[in-house]
Amino acid sequence: MKNDVLKKDNSFKPYVPADVYLPEITPTSVILGIILVIIFGAANAYLGLKVGMTVSASIPAAVVSMSILKGVLRRGTILENNIVQTLASAGEAAAAGVVFSIPALYFLDYIPSMLLISLITLFGGILGVIGMVIYRRYLIVEQHGILPYPEGTACAEILIAGDKGGVSAKMVFKGGIIAAIYRLIQSGLGFFPDVIETSIPKLPGGVIGANILPSLVGVGYLIGYKVSAIILAGGLLAWVVIIPLLTFIGANVNTPIFPSLTPISQLDAWGMWTDYIQYIGAGALTVGGLVEFFRALPVVKDAILSSFSKIRTSTSNNTLRTERDIPFPYIVSIFLAIVILIALIPQMEMNILGAFLTAIFGFLFVSISSRIVGVVGSSSNPVSGMTIATIFISAIIMKSIGYTGIKGMVTTVVIGAIVTVAAAIAGDTSQDLKTGFIVGATPKAQQIIMIPGILIFAGMSGFVLTLLNNAYHIGSSELPSPATAVIAVLVKGVFSGNLPWGLLIIGAAIGVIVELMGIASLPFAIGLYLPVHLSVPIFVGGFVRTLVEKYRNNGIESGTLYASGLVAGDALVGVLLALLTTAGVAEKIAIGSGILSNTVASIVGLVLISIIAYTLYSNSKVEEN
Repeated sequence: MKNDVLKKDNSFKPYVPADVYLPEITPTSVILGIILVIIFGAANAYLGLKVGMTVSASIPAAVVSMSILKGVLRRGTILENNIVQTLASAGEAAAAGVVFSIPALYFLDYIPSMLLISLITLFGGILGVIGMVIYRRYLIVEQHGILPYPEGTACAEILIAGDKGGVSAKMVFKGGIIAAIYRLIQSGLGFFPDVIETSIPKLPGGVIGANILPSLVGVGYLIGYKVSAIILAGGLLAWVVIIPLLTFIGANVNTPIFPSLTPISQLDAWGMWTDYIQYIGAGALTVGGLVEFFRALPVVKDAILSSFSKIRTSTSNNTLRTERDIPFPYIVSIFLAIVILIALIPQMEMNILGAFLTAIFGFLFVSISSRIVGVVGSSSNPVSGMTIATIFISAIIMKSIGYTGIKGMVTTVVIGAIVTVAAAIAGDTSQDLKTGFIVGATPKAQQIIMIPGILIFAGMSGFVLTLLNNAYHIGSSELPSPATAVIAVLVKGVFSGNLPWGLLIIGAAIGVIVELMGIASLPFAIGLYLPVHLSVPIFVGGFVRTLVEKYRNNGIESGTLYASGLVAGDALVGVLLALLTTAGVAEKIAIGSGILSNTVASIVGLVLISIIAYTLYSNSKVEEN
């Protein structure tokens, strides 16, 4: 099998042929999917507020679905399992969009009503889905073999392996069991950390580290060496060049330099990243996203024109099952209705201009988000960077037309929140549509089933956030919501006239320079924005794939199955630990915490993740039939 990450494949055939009709949306698949929506949505809402990250639900939902439908009920088709994971992942994606934006309102000392939270979730989620109806053909079909969509591909591999059984299934579950055991010992029992780092000798402020998680190594294998190397390059620029440079220059500076409230001489590498690098990364992400957006415009234009041309045709009768989308007239009607409702519903704190900005940014960042996750996966989708870009532009516009004080800030955050939910849902939907494309699902069925998933989480999102805020207070040490603290600072900065334009422009300039060198600026910007600790294990997985391609030329396919298992096992345990944390029992089972010294525990973790990387290489071999 060739490296389809870098070479477009025009001869692809889905697992279930287009002329074969299997049950997809059934009562069993819908009921099971709804249960998983509630579980994954609530767990990820808490996890996002606690540590600023969420866990992708597509893969664990697919594994759970197969275990129940195939293992317990002895029924269900591969397309039913695909519907379950599509529906379940809607709750997780909506939760990510909510916790990466709406908590900024609490930081502004504004307590949003449950209705406002639910409406933001609902409108943003539907915008994300209908946006992906337009972009699907370009991103999922035309870019197949170019955009790997690691989680979507991994999920498809798992569904196919489960449907086939045999050696393929064994390889997936072998990787899953190894990753699950590793993660349980690591994060569940607490014997060694999930993040290791060390200072670089002779380089003040220089830090290198890694999130030693099997899922990240697996993602790196799935996206390949080239993309993972570009991502790492962006991370190294931030953590080995910019942060040490700031440390060197500011060593004797004892007064804060905007936007930080702490002198550089008192900031460690993480403080530098929070106060300075994220703004630079946001500028670079804006450039990278815009470049990708304009590159996609010709094909998007063709897709839209093609959709208009088919308005009078019978889509259900004249189009292959695997090419059917929600009819374009419905998409346009829903889009316009949402924009009108955003402008007219009093609880939205919005006006016509705000609704228009929401529509424009939503359409833009749906494209960017869907493109980004095609490279690095949903778990590393930097939606907070898109939120920052949306909010600071919206804030400037709203302030220029006379909006001031808390009213202006709330309206700006609401715009950003709707766009953030749309971007999160779009990224997740694109992964699901890639899974469906590979297994041979009907796109229209997947697009439709996302709507009830969004409706359910929208209904519970206001209750969940209000409950958590009343119990722990969002912004406290119990629920610090790190992903939204910078958003509140940004909004206050715009309306008070203190915006770090210099850092944003520096980031944008870096993005332009990278493009001029012929390097894709978007993956580079992703690496620049995210902690290098994420980039390192992703690069390791990409490097392992290069070794496999060089020394085990026919082993890519089995390695892909094993890597998919690593992602699945890690994700399943991640969700389990999130549920245990929500129930307040996670600390009680962490019996290994403190037994080993920090140094020894870090060495143990590094050795074990190295062994897992080796097993990825050793299991990349030609499968015997």
